Amino acid sequence: MRNAPVISLLFFASLFTWWVAWGSNSNVEMRIAGKDKKPETVTVSTVSVFEQAEFIPGVGKAPALNGAWPRFRGENFDNIADSKEPIATTWPESGPAVLWRVKLGEGYAGPVIDGGRVYLLDYDQANKRDALLCLSLLDGTEIWRWSYPVKTKRFHGMSRTVPAIWGEYIVTLGPKCHVACLKKETGEFVWGIDLVKDEGTEVPEWYAGQCPLIDEGKVILAPSGKSLLMAVDIKTGKVLWRTPNPKLAKMTHASVIPMTFEDIKMYVYPSDRGVAGVSAQDGSILWFSSEWEYRIMVPSPVIIPGGRIFLTNGYNRGSIMFGLEKKDDKIEPEVLWKIDANTFGAEQHTPILYKEHLFGIRGGQASGELVCLDLEGEVVWESGRSNRFGLGAFMLIDDTLCVLNNTGTLYLVEANANGYRELAKAKVLEDHESWGPMAFADGRLLVRDLTGMACIDMRKESYAGK
Repeated sequence: MRNAPVISLLFFASLFTWWVAWGSNSNVEMRIAGKDKKPETVTVSTVSVFEQAEFIPGVGKAPALNGAWPRFRGENFDNIADSKEPIATTWPESGPAVLWRVKLGEGYAGPVIDGGRVYLLDYDQANKRDALLCLSLLDGTEIWRWSYPVKTKRFHGMSRTVPAIWGEYIVTLGPKCHVACLKKETGEFVWGIDLVKDEGTEVPEWYAGQCPLIDEGKVILAPSGKSLLMAVDIKTGKVLWRTPNPKLAKMTHASVIPMTFEDIKMYVYPSDRGVAGVSAQDGSILWFSSEWEYRIMVPSPVIIPGGRIFLTNGYNRGSIMFGLEKKDDKIEPEVLWKIDANTFGAEQHTPILYKEHLFGIRGGQASGELVCLDLEGEVVWESGRSNRFGLGAFMLIDDTLCVLNNTGTLYLVEANANGYRELAKAKVLEDHESWGPMAFADGRLLVRDLTGMACIDMRKESYAGK
């Protein structure tokens, strides 16, 4: 038979497999790569990504400017810039001047600005490294870059977060939850924490979106692993306190925001198991509510005078207003009102509180309208279906809203309760998904899309006579 050799081979192979698995009482062990010498312990690499970091100097020079946008949502966590000189609210037909552009790895990470330098935590796709870039605000040239290896696959881009600056330090939190502290001018490494390895953090879907908070020399993080929150000494990396995590809450994309109520300073953080107010003094939980409990949480809390906290979310979640009340020695949160997603629910960017009103973009790409709410949750005005912005970024400069749509058109809109009034618009970015948080200092507005960042001249004097 022509197939007899094949049948015989299959028979003896099957017989041998049966003998190894069931028929032998000996200590025969199938050979596994790396176990030929049967080591008693398996060696696991303990080399930190920070030990493999690289510093590369560039040719850029920082101009003699002293403006700052030092962290996520700016100095006061409100996403409002107080311009030192008037900004232009109309542009020539050609649009505003784009002072420079730079190419970036895919993502939505936002920049910070300090003393003529721009800092941004990029992702170097070619070399598979998180890369902190230090650029000149004058022309975008690289002053230096510091990077460490981390393999991150494309998942709606990679980078998400905004660094924080305090004194001589800058702190970053990478897509896979690596926290690094460097000297902001020299790029000298100070300390680092791998939140996954060291603190039991689970990397959120679409990677980390939490931006680090620096408060009075303490770096405040929400690892939501072994602890809910933790405070780290910015100079040494020493953990000062940890907040218990009895509900086993996990990290969301929202950031920790400070708040003071009845002279008690606290940090407000919405985890996937609810919202907590944590003592700034020792990390103890002052109050907790499970009334706002979602696995995917992107916008951060908006602190409103009078002990109120506004929270909003996309994915048909709507919005909620909490009020804090002090009873004896306890602080208790109360739900003041809720509104559904059709009224208002921001999917990505945190609304801006200005003159007793909230300004934000409703419901992502399906709606994408700019909305003005009063503090009772009533819609005052909306931009309408002909003026949709998708998931675009926005900020307020003086009393003018700067709003990007998905495809990189920048709109200037009056920020008041009288209705939607557009002042100017122009295409300023070249790619799509213009979702990265903006930054503003020294009359210059930094905006980004999926693959690049641009610097827009907002100074009124630049357009005089044009």
